[in-house]
Amino acid sequence: MLERVADGGGDLTASAPGPTVDELLARVGSGDREAFGVLYDATSARVLGLVRRLVVDPAQAEEVTQDVYLEIWQTAPRYDAARGSAVAWMFTLAHRRAVDRIRSAQSARDRDLRIGARDLDVPVDTVAEAAETRLEHERVQVALGALSDLQRECVALAYYGGLSQSEIADRLHVPLGTVKTRLRDGMIRLRTALGVRT
Repeated sequence: MLERVADGGGDLTASAPGPTVDELLARVGSGDREAFGVLYDATSARVLGLVRRLVVDPAQAEEVTQDVYLEIWQTAPRYDAARGSAVAWMFTLAHRRAVDRIRSAQSARDRDLRIGARDLDVPVDTVAEAAETRLEHERVQVALGALSDLQRECVALAYYGGLSQSEIADRLHVPLGTVKTRLRDGMIRLRTALGVRT
């Protein structure tokens, strides 16, 4: 019987009477637990083989195969023999489940890599970083020294004091246009002194 069942319905031997996979699946569709057991015994090795070729990991392949048979039990009433053989239908379910597992595993790996990259502590050379900050600070001080006193005062109030142009004009008792001109000219000179291109 198993040879005939495993073949998907072909009669391989005259002495091997028994239900075909199609017949077993029809009985499973009507809730026959015994037919499901026979169907499982007759086809599970082939389904597992298909899943194993796709999933590779043996433990996951076994899980997927169990999921496939659960789906077969639940959806057997919807199987339509006119659309193909029972074995082809079962293999389609197995293939879909295996591909879903592969995609799920890949998504999990990608997510873990993103999280790992985000949480990765990148070694920082604090001595080099401190030296670079000090050199940059010295360059800014030299560049500020190249400004006129009025320009330097406006730039310092704006960038170190956090004042708006109107607030600077009020504090220095000068027109707003004067503050704008001093800031603009001061920033142009700073960019030139620091080698910043606009």
